Amino acid sequence: MLRLSRKTALALEAVLDIAYNARPDPVQSRDITARQGIPQRYLEQVLQRLVREGVLRGVRGPRGGYILARERRRVTLGDVVRVVQGLDSDEDPTPSTAALGEQVIGPLWEGIEAEILRRFDAITMEDLCRQARVQGIPRADGTVPDYSI
Repeated sequence: MLRLSRKTALALEAVLDIAYNARPDPVQSRDITARQGIPQRYLEQVLQRLVREGVLRGVRGPRGGYILARERRRVTLGDVVRVVQGLDSDEDPTPSTAALGEQVIGPLWEGIEAEILRRFDAITMEDLCRQARVQGIPRADGTVPDYSI
């Protein structure tokens, strides 16, 4: 069965936590760790990479933390997944050099990955925040946000 890697799932949870809770103040990594159960050591590495890649913005100071670098409707799952893929590429084994692997399996898998990324690109953090609200998931301050206009 095809699954999201643990790193990808945790990164998506962290960015969604920031999107859902970063109003009016930035979200601190220790709060994400407490709410989502994401290991602090791993979380900081991913958050810093997301800042470097322009998905998040780091805010310094005693009330600092992380906010989305763009509006929720402009940050997609695909944005986050691509950043994590960059982290994972260092750990990937060397691709097959056999003819079947290079010419059949490799192109097939690349096509599947491209289709999955297209689907991820169609889902925004705004969509996920709306889904969390519909499901009645409270924000860190205990409220359930209302995004109606």
